[in-house]
Amino acid sequence: MRKYSLACAILPLVLFAGQSPQTHKKLPGEDWVSIFNGQDLTGWVKIGNESWMVEDGVIHGRGVTKDYGYLQTENSYTDFQLSLKFACEGDGNSGVFFHTAFKPSTADVTQGLQFEVDCTIGHHTGGLYGDGRGWVVWPAPENETVVRMGTWNEYLLEVVGNRYRSRLNGVEMVNFTDPKPKSFEGPIALQLHAGGHGNMKFKDIMVRDLSRH
Repeated sequence: MRKYSLACAILPLVLFAGQSPQTHKKLPGEDWVSIFNGQDLTGWVKIGNESWMVEDGVIHGRGVTKDYGYLQTENSYTDFQLSLKFACEGDGNSGVFFHTAFKPSTADVTQGLQFEVDCTIGHHTGGLYGDGRGWVVWPAPENETVVRMGTWNEYLLEVVGNRYRSRLNGVEMVNFTDPKPKSFEGPIALQLHAGGHGNMKFKDIMVRDLSRH
C-alpha cells in the first residue's frame, strides 16, 4: 500500500513538471515581430548604391544616382502579413517588394512582385507590379485618392500563397488571387525607383510570419 500511495503522490508532480510554458498558444497579436529596431539597419541589406540611413527612428532612403536601389531583409518569407508606415518626401516612386531575388552584385531584380508606393494621385499605390509582367492589378479608381502626400500613410500587406491583399490608411486597395504566380519565397525589399528623385521614409515595420501557423 505504501508503494502505491507514493506512486500516486509522485505522478501528478511528474505530469505538472512536464508542462512547459513554451507550449502556451500565443494570443492574437503576440506573433507580430518588429523587423526594424529604430536605431540602425541590423537585419537589412543594401542593394545598389542609393542612400539608406536611420534618422530619428525612421529609415530614410534617398536617390543619389540614376539607378534603382533597395533595402532588403536578411530573412526570407513565404506567407506573411507586413505592417509599416511610409511618407513621400518627394516625387519619386517606391514600392514594397516580396519574394525578391537579385542578379548577383547588382540591383537587377530577377524575381518578385511589388506593392506600389507613390503618393501622386492616380499612380496606383496598393496595386501590384513586377515579375516581368508589368502591372498585375490596380486599385479601384475610387480608391486612388486614399494615399496622402507629405504625411504618414499606414500600409498593411498580406501574402498567402497566390493571394495578395493590401490596405492603405484603412481602405482595402487590392484583394487579388494570382492565376499565374511566378515567385513563392524570398526576402522583403523597400525600393527607390531609378531616376535619382527617390526620397522616401519608412517606420514601424512589423511582420507576422504566417508560414509558422
